[in-house]
Parts: sequence; C-alpha cells; structure tokens
Amino acid sequence: MAQTQKQIQGQAGEEAALRYLLRNGLTLVNRNFRCKGGEIDLIMQDKDSLVFVEVRQRADRMHGGAAASITPAKQRRLINAAQFYLLRYRQVPACRFDVIAIDGDELEWLKNAIEA
Repeated sequence: MAQTQKQIQGQAGEEAALRYLLRNGLTLVNRNFRCKGGEIDLIMQDKDSLVFVEVRQRADRMHGGAAASITPAKQRRLINAAQFYLLRYRQVPACRFDVIAIDGDELEWLKNAIEA
C-alpha cells in the first residue's frame, strides 16, 4: 500500500526529531509505540529519565503552529499510552513528556511540555 504525502512528511519529521535528540545525548528506546489508548512517536532515554516524545509538524506557524496542535484529548491519549508502556517496569523510572515542534524548517525541543 502506497504511503500518502502526509505520511511521508510525518516520517521525515520523526526522523529529523530522532536525529536531533540523538545528537543531544538521548538514546532511542522505542519508536512508534502503539496501544489501544494511543501512540507515542519516540521513547528516549535521557540519563535516568524515560522521555516520551510527541513530534508535531506544520508547514508554518499560521493557525498556532505545531506545538499548539496538541489538544487536551491528544495529551490524554499520550498519557494513557505512556501509562500502558510503563506497565512493563517493576520500578517505574523518572519520566517526562517532551514535544518536538517542527514549523517549516524550524525545530524546537520543548522539555516537560505535557504535565501528567
């Protein structure tokens, strides 16, 4: 099945976010984790913390930009997916939710962007 242009762009944005985070010292734990409750684009390790990363991409900042596109419903789905993912740990590690917002050619890393 052929991918849509939007899917191809989404994968390219995720790839750019992953390269950026790797260059900044994080290591990849899991990619595109899916469960009934939602999906997490990237799960990274940053020293002692597990980082759940949502990658959002927009062509430009019109209509609020990439970061503004994370609705409360999307936040709930991310938190639900993270809680499901964490069931595999006997001792839950320190965690945070980061956002990589890509607006056109600008990439911004927002640490602790979502409160759980």
